[in-house]
Amino acid sequence: MKLIDMTVDNFVKEVDSNSPAPGGGSVAALASDIGAGLARMMAHLSFGKKKYEALDENIKEEFKTRFDNLGDIREKLNELVDEDTKSFNAFMKALKMPKDTFKEIMERNKALADATLYSIQVPYQTATLSLQAMKELEFLMDNGNQNAITDIGVGTLMLCTGLEGAILNVKVNLMGLEDNNIRETYSEGCAHMLAEGKEIRDRLMTKVHERVEG
Repeated sequence: MKLIDMTVDNFVKEVDSNSPAPGGGSVAALASDIGAGLARMMAHLSFGKKKYEALDENIKEEFKTRFDNLGDIREKLNELVDEDTKSFNAFMKALKMPKDTFKEIMERNKALADATLYSIQVPYQTATLSLQAMKELEFLMDNGNQNAITDIGVGTLMLCTGLEGAILNVKVNLMGLEDNNIRETYSEGCAHMLAEGKEIRDRLMTKVHERVEG
């Protein structure tokens, strides 16, 4: 059974076990998936409401576009919950390959290199999608149903958690990468995404707190 098809309780129990997977990478993808879902919930609760319908048609069109974009992102994050665990399993499989002959050693080294890169690419994609989702939120927050402002606030926090959690997984796997150029490229990308994500989070959460405090 896919992780994403489990009940919430069974998924948590699987995390809370002596198995190393699913681990932080899958949980990060799920956190961002839920965060994007919460942002879309605010939009669902906006459509058809008097305040929303009174908005300029261009604003409503952009609102719907951002809502749809979050839906596309959610679908990809949904897949990454399982993909991250697959990448871990691929690395463990390569690690267990025989290394008794020169040929076996070469094959094992190649498999480990490929699996390491795979284990970097998957959480990097999670981080990229999480940041993309965060960029859609402010417009929804400003123009959506204000009764759900705290929900989109929690969604913001979940997305930022998914972003940073995924980046942690990229960084730890970069330690096993021998190609310095690739390592530097991913490291720089992570630093940029983390800084931008935190900036968005702080700005949006300031708005949320200001609005709930009256």
